[in-house]
Amino acid sequence: MENSEKIPTLRQAPILWRCCAYILMLCFALLTIFPMVWLAYSSLKPHAEIMLHPLALPQHPTFNNYIRAWTMGGLGPALGNSFIYTASATVATLFLALAAAYGLTKFPFKSRSFFTASFALGLMIAVHAVLIPLFIMERQVGILNRRAGVILPYIAFDLPMSIMIAISYIKGIPDALIESAEIDGAKYGAVFWKLIVPLSTPVVATMVILSFLRHWNEFLFVFLFTTKMSLKSLPVAITQFAGKTNVEYGLQYASLIIGIFPMIVFYFFFHAQLIKGFGEGSLKE
Repeated sequence: MENSEKIPTLRQAPILWRCCAYILMLCFALLTIFPMVWLAYSSLKPHAEIMLHPLALPQHPTFNNYIRAWTMGGLGPALGNSFIYTASATVATLFLALAAAYGLTKFPFKSRSFFTASFALGLMIAVHAVLIPLFIMERQVGILNRRAGVILPYIAFDLPMSIMIAISYIKGIPDALIESAEIDGAKYGAVFWKLIVPLSTPVVATMVILSFLRHWNEFLFVFLFTTKMSLKSLPVAITQFAGKTNVEYGLQYASLIIGIFPMIVFYFFFHAQLIKGFGEGSLKE
C-alpha cells in the first residue's frame, strides 16, 4: 500500500502533461469509435448513396439492407451456427483449462514442468502452419464438413492461452484450503468442483470473454473445414456479399452490424469482470 501511494496519478501531473494526455486519449477514442459509427449509419443507406456520398449521413434512412441481408444471405442459420461453435468451444475450453491448471499447480508429479512447458509452447504454434495437416487429418478421421471439425480445432488452439491464464491464478490459491478439504474427506473431484471452480470465478470470467470474442470472430477454420452453407458461421456468410466484380456495400455493412452487435452486448455486460480477472490474476503471483 505504501508503494502504491507514492505512484503519481494523472491529476498530480503538470497541466501541460495532462492536456497532452487527454488530447491523446480523445484522439484514440475518436479513431476507435468513428469507424463503428460510420458503419452503423452507412448500413442505413442505399447502395447508390453509399457510392456517391460515402462519408455523408443517410438522406433517407432505411432498414431495407438488414431485411435483404437477413433473407438473401441466410444470416439466421449462420448466426445460430456461430452461437453453437462459440458456446461449445468456450465451455469445453473453460473446464479443460481449469482441470489442467489444477493438476499442474496442485499435484507435485515429476513431469508437470514438462507439460507446463508443452502448453506454453503451444502459444507459439501458428494456425496457418498446420492447416494442411489438420485438413488431411480431419478428412481421414471423418469429421470434415461437420461441426466437430470446427469445434475441436477451436478448443485445441484456445487451450494453451487459457491454461496459462488459469495456472497464474490457481497457483495463488492456498494449499492449506485444499489440504483442509482433503482432511475432511473430499476427493479430488469434489475439491475441483466445490473449491477450485468457485474460487476461480474472476479468472473464469476473463477466460470466457476472451474465448467468446476469439471464437465468434474466427473465419479460417469454418471457411476451410465446411462446404455446406448450413454449417457456415456468420463471418463466413458475410463474405458472400463481396463478389469478384461487384460488392453490395449496403448488405455487407448491415450484415457486419448484425455480426458485431452480440460482441458489443457481451463485452458491455462483462468488461468489468475482464478487468477484474486480469488484475486479480496478476496479484495472485
